[in-house]
Amino acid sequence: MVGKKLAHYEIREKLGEGGMGEVYVAEDTRLDRRVALKVLPQEMAEDPERLERFEREAKAVAALNHPNIVTIHSVEEADGHHFITMELVEGKTLAESLLKGALSLESFFEVAARLADALSAAHSQGITHRDLKPANVMVGDDGRVKVLDFGLAKLRGLGPASETTELATATMTQQGMILGTVPYMSPEQLQGKPVDHRSDIFSLGIVLYEIATGRRPFQGETSVDLISAILRDSPRPVTEIKMDLPADLGRIVRRCLEKDPQRRYQSVQDIRTELEDIQSDAVTKTTEQPSIAVLPFVDMSPERDQEYFCDGTAEELINSLIKAGGLRVASRTSAFGYKGKDLKIQEMGKELNVGTVLEGSVRKAGNRLRINAQLVNVADGYQLWAETFDREMEDVFAIQDEIARNISRALKGVLTDQEEESSLPKVPTASVKAYEFYLRGRQLFHGHSRNSLERARRLFQRACELDPEYGNAWAGVADCCSLMYMYWDATDAQLEQAEEASRKALELDPDAAETHVARGLAVSLNQRYDEATREFELAIRQNGELYEAFYFFARACVAQGKLERAAELFEQACRMRPEDYVAPAFLGGINDALGRKNESEAAYRRALDAAEGHLELFPEEPRALYMGAISLAALDENERARDWADRALVADPEEPIVLYNVACTYARLGEIEKAIDCLDESITFGMGQKEWFEHDSDLDPLREHPRFQALLERL
Repeated sequence: MVGKKLAHYEIREKLGEGGMGEVYVAEDTRLDRRVALKVLPQEMAEDPERLERFEREAKAVAALNHPNIVTIHSVEEADGHHFITMELVEGKTLAESLLKGALSLESFFEVAARLADALSAAHSQGITHRDLKPANVMVGDDGRVKVLDFGLAKLRGLGPASETTELATATMTQQGMILGTVPYMSPEQLQGKPVDHRSDIFSLGIVLYEIATGRRPFQGETSVDLISAILRDSPRPVTEIKMDLPADLGRIVRRCLEKDPQRRYQSVQDIRTELEDIQSDAVTKTTEQPSIAVLPFVDMSPERDQEYFCDGTAEELINSLIKAGGLRVASRTSAFGYKGKDLKIQEMGKELNVGTVLEGSVRKAGNRLRINAQLVNVADGYQLWAETFDREMEDVFAIQDEIARNISRALKGVLTDQEEESSLPKVPTASVKAYEFYLRGRQLFHGHSRNSLERARRLFQRACELDPEYGNAWAGVADCCSLMYMYWDATDAQLEQAEEASRKALELDPDAAETHVARGLAVSLNQRYDEATREFELAIRQNGELYEAFYFFARACVAQGKLERAAELFEQACRMRPEDYVAPAFLGGINDALGRKNESEAAYRRALDAAEGHLELFPEEPRALYMGAISLAALDENERARDWADRALVADPEEPIVLYNVACTYARLGEIEKAIDCLDESITFGMGQKEWFEHDSDLDPLREHPRFQALLERL
């Protein structure tokens, strides 16, 4: 049809197709405007009764005049083709937007309000949509929300068969795979019962659930599984999947999704009113809670050899401010992503979505220490507080405490006695030298290589020797041993050291979330999963913003085959570190294994975007290359996936974790023998996590191969 002319419409390009026919961009030569032109299926055009009823219903829909409903201009016929002309919306569908994950809270409320307005306007005219879904919602380049195909789902069902039968048939193959609208249908639609506007309310609940969490409430690999879930299952509350959502939002979505239409909201306007109320509360809470990012301090020492101390000082302040409460604090990884970047404070603050930024510098010479710190308001660039500290090295903890207190006072006003007490970080060690060894170890710990981890462990052990009561240092030793076991040295000796050091850390500092994470990781590697769960949950209770708690808890769940729980935890980890490419890649694989194709693609796309951003700064870093390669393979970008995997191998050909993840890429690409060769080498060089070999969905194409089964026997 492209290039042809129907009446006075010149067809420029094809937009898509569906059960109601093919959609094109066309030029209306009479009115000199671009329109969307939907050409109806031939079977409808050849049935006079269906065509007459279609035109009658289309006129009713065309009478709707609402800013959030796509306008139908006309129903016409030319050269044997019956077609509808409609308003053309430049932008993308809501379904396309969801490929990047859940909407922000601000965008959620905006889209939800506009959907409710559109439905309310139609319902007031006796028109039910019957096919509300993200693919039928356009978000224009100007931000306006427009609902498509209003009433046309009802029209599609006109004919001898029942409406429900035809709608379901149009959206499923004979093999029962989900293709279209079934995931958004109400129970009464699926059961062939009469439907009214309350069916739209159920579909709206599904859409609200998806845009709030990034996933659909009802899941199933086949149509039978999915229909059963819609008819019988109660979905997990949205507030459990994303704990930062307003509590009342969970109640609204839950009521929309009641199986019995009588128990749902009876009017979309009621939903709209309640959404307005909780939006107002959410905005007030967001406004009331101050936020801050702590940037890495700049090394101004004569030898420029204090980077570890500068990074450690910023990290300690981040932890202190999180524990003090009452502030939203950007994660270490998010803030440290701006290290060395030549950006203005206002730009960094806006990108990090915080109201204030703490920056500073350190000059250390011998035992003398000078720390400059200033708190800057992102909105106008003015200083809210600034101070210079000239002290002895022994005063470092007092300086950190004073900075944290001044930040809290500047952002929260006068502190209560309780807040003063809670804002006081516990002095971690009596030995300044032990503290320096610990900070050096922390810097190396983030290096993600065997060499950096072994050096970090020696530094943590040196800190423990200088101060045997230093809980955080013992936790550092435990984490190093655990990661060594996971990736490089799967020996009993590593597990035993992880066990011993994590037990010691917990005894010394039971109130630190980090020690519970260290213990949880160590015991999970020993397959004591109930104990690990308790430790991870305690860590999250003590610090709900600690990425490592969610990340390692999720990995422990994968090792047990508890994929639903793992997906929820990885989703939380992704929320805490938007720049992270590891957790979203894991999330993509888990969603794929659970049959959540849209959610899987969105997570892999998020992981790839983050990996590409990281590689712009560090072009040949193996970790970003192999995680990106897995995401590329999952997204069917096979040539790029192969290239990235090969580059990762060239960068570090004997690294077990590189070999393992390259094997995952090859497995996805169907290169079975190469995948098994890499797995074989990864085991030879120390990879020892049998549970991942058993449960990693990336390796599913290998499972029946005798060589793969032999590898499992070696672990």
